[in-house]
Amino acid sequence: MGYRTEGTEPITKVSIIISKGSLEGIYPGLIMANGARAEGMEANLFFTFFGLDAIHSKRIEHIKVATVGNPAMHIPTLVGGLPGMSGIATHMMNKKMDELDIPSIPDFIEMIGDTGCGMYACKASVDMFGMSKDDFVEQVNDIITVGDFYDLAAGGQIIFT
Repeated sequence: MGYRTEGTEPITKVSIIISKGSLEGIYPGLIMANGARAEGMEANLFFTFFGLDAIHSKRIEHIKVATVGNPAMHIPTLVGGLPGMSGIATHMMNKKMDELDIPSIPDFIEMIGDTGCGMYACKASVDMFGMSKDDFVEQVNDIITVGDFYDLAAGGQIIFT
């Protein structure tokens, strides 16, 4: 199962925190969870703050690339803030992902959910934004506290994307 340094124990469980609501903030966690499940590991996703957009039934289809304050875009912040720049960058990124057969966020969420990956919304963030379980896609197992998340993550690796 996977790669590891000689003498180390294999990773058998990962719990991944998704806190950003942009394409580049959401995809790494989804890809890592999918990879973990493909390797036979237990995987849990914990969506907090703006990462909740990835599982919000009305926002999941409208995730964009963050063009302002993103040094990896290699464009000045002033240019990134121009009207339409985020839409253009998002279109280009989605086109490239389609060419590489990378699923859309809604399809990825469904696919990962079907593999048995646990998906949880952060109670504090849900309360702060005035949301409820009805606001989320069906793959979300529950709304849990940070303490509940730590209980789920116990004995495994925690990854913050």
